[in-house]
Amino acid sequence: MNSPSLLSYFDQANEAAEFLRAKLGSLTPHIGIVLGSGLGAVAEAVASPVYVPYGEIPHFPQSTVEGHSGRIVAGLLGGVPVVVMQGRVHSYEGYTPQQVTFPMRVLGRLGIETAILTNAAGGINSNYQIGQLVLLADHINMLGFNPLIGPNEARFGDGKKTGLRFFDMTEAYSVELRALAQKAAKDEGFTMHEGVYLATSGPSFETPAEIRAFRALGADLVGMSTVPETIVARHMGIRVLGISCVTNLAAGISATQLSHQEVFETGKRVQHRLAGLLSRLAPAIAAASDGSALEPQG
Repeated sequence: MNSPSLLSYFDQANEAAEFLRAKLGSLTPHIGIVLGSGLGAVAEAVASPVYVPYGEIPHFPQSTVEGHSGRIVAGLLGGVPVVVMQGRVHSYEGYTPQQVTFPMRVLGRLGIETAILTNAAGGINSNYQIGQLVLLADHINMLGFNPLIGPNEARFGDGKKTGLRFFDMTEAYSVELRALAQKAAKDEGFTMHEGVYLATSGPSFETPAEIRAFRALGADLVGMSTVPETIVARHMGIRVLGISCVTNLAAGISATQLSHQEVFETGKRVQHRLAGLLSRLAPAIAAASDGSALEPQG
């Protein structure tokens, strides 16, 4: 994080959102996109971009991982105003759960109604191939923490349907958004599986025994991100679409040793397909919302 502040967490998020709002001028994005390792080409597809390094944003955490550029890119994607996070932070970098999810809090205060969360993931499902894009249908939290532990800040929602201490996670990943993504993928000439994503803390990759256990739990994918952002987004009533890029086969499935370089290189090969998908999907999401705020689930 930047220098210590006496402001509350909520006020810090507000201050960061106001800073971004001033930088964006008349641009009012309702879709926020978070890019995982090696998937930065989506940001390159943004027209009329405004760039804001994380280091300039008050209280914003800084990414230290290769493949995470560490900046906001705002502009038009498929003609639709979006704000893109080109990189994220993780708990394994030494950040607290609240710091990890602070950017999502800021995007919520900025006014986004839909979050598209992408990540690089290991494939557990034997039907998956390296380089495949998979929609998240659900997740399993094996991080060892929930980012909402601590005092509940109802002001992040409306205090009635959102911002609640206890809230429903039956549909963590929007069924409607997944249907729109399936259609966009078909129009782009490929199909997308749906799967369950399991999040671990990292930074070490999983052991073969852990992967066998995760498969028994029903996981199709494994990674080290996304779940905290999803939980916080749903707390704020933001609809979530999750997309994993299968950058490697999980331990015990792959015949080779795992490395971050493999993850990064596969992401780079797939990033243009993801950019095409999201460029087609953003207008579909905007059209489905009918120009008004998307209703929060639950």
